[in-house]
Amino acid sequence: MANKFTMPAMIFTGEGALEAAKADLCALGRHAFVVTGQSMIRQGQMAVLTELLKSEGVSCTIFSGISGEPTDKMIEEGLAMYKEAGCDFIIGFGGGSPLDSAKAIGALVTNPGKISDYNGKIITTPIPPVVEIPSTSGTGSEVTQFTIISDTEKDIKMLLKGGVLMPAMAIVDPKFTYEMPKSVTAATGLDALTHAIEAYTSKKAFPLTDMYAMSAVQKIFKYLPRAYKDGSDIEARQEMSAAALEAGISFNNSSVTIVHGMSRPIGALFHVPHGISNAMLLKTCMTFALDGTYERFAALGRGIGAAEAGASDKEAAEAFLEAIGQICDICEVPTLEGYGIDKDAFFAQIDKMAKDAFDSGSPSNTRKTTTPEDMAAIYKKLWE
Repeated sequence: MANKFTMPAMIFTGEGALEAAKADLCALGRHAFVVTGQSMIRQGQMAVLTELLKSEGVSCTIFSGISGEPTDKMIEEGLAMYKEAGCDFIIGFGGGSPLDSAKAIGALVTNPGKISDYNGKIITTPIPPVVEIPSTSGTGSEVTQFTIISDTEKDIKMLLKGGVLMPAMAIVDPKFTYEMPKSVTAATGLDALTHAIEAYTSKKAFPLTDMYAMSAVQKIFKYLPRAYKDGSDIEARQEMSAAALEAGISFNNSSVTIVHGMSRPIGALFHVPHGISNAMLLKTCMTFALDGTYERFAALGRGIGAAEAGASDKEAAEAFLEAIGQICDICEVPTLEGYGIDKDAFFAQIDKMAKDAFDSGSPSNTRKTTTPEDMAAIYKKLWE
């Protein structure tokens, strides 16, 4: 069976990646539209980027209106600013929200209507060149053809996709991740772990995606606890940047599964950050999925050294589940109740969340038949 594998035309990684990318970055246009958040300005990171652009004669307009996870209203505001400024390419600079927003704004530059018009559809009209520079190690948005935007009217997270959303360039310089607070280190790192596990256990996995996913899982189990414990651990920061990139490449080509499908409704309705809602669900969802592919979970268990050499596939798979629980404990993942969500309010939304999760299509990539009723049961199990 033939498989298609895609990634950005250019990827720059490692310390000094931004400087190394300068010539290629500045060849993309003469007026950059930089999509970011206020923290990048406060930390002085934006000044680094604008000075580099200026040194090559490239002007820029900064849109710093991305706060929290991106909404359709933020995208509309950014689009208006892009058009008014007369920009010709886009740079997403920051965490997953600015990166996702950059793609969504680019999509509306060349496609008519509102961003919600494209929910569930494949976007095919080419968009302006998009460059993605992450400041977190988790979302993988810099190497994917997807973007997640909240529809404020319907209270859902829209999954928008299309090969034209693939960034023209990804610049993964770990120095931009050194300022991440502990909570963001955990949320984004566990998001990357979820990407890699789901990519490896997806129905759509194939040898090339397996290679990236396994490498990401191994790095994350080794280096995320270190980065969480000590944010100044440079080696851990560098390895987590590499792991997030690998996980992104992997799930872009094989897909996510049940966790992401179920995570988006929690984020949309209860405003839980994406990485944390993934982490809240991860062990419970993977426990459900386990008997659909003991051999793949077993391979992950052996890959991280959690299983004894002579362990059966079932034993190795269960050892991997225990390791998931342990890394979530190390990163102090809260329960739904601990996060402050009201149980009655949550239970009142379970049927809607299960339907929205099923309709997203992601759970169908699980190597086990998955129904809305299964997902409703998992949502309830989170409270046990």
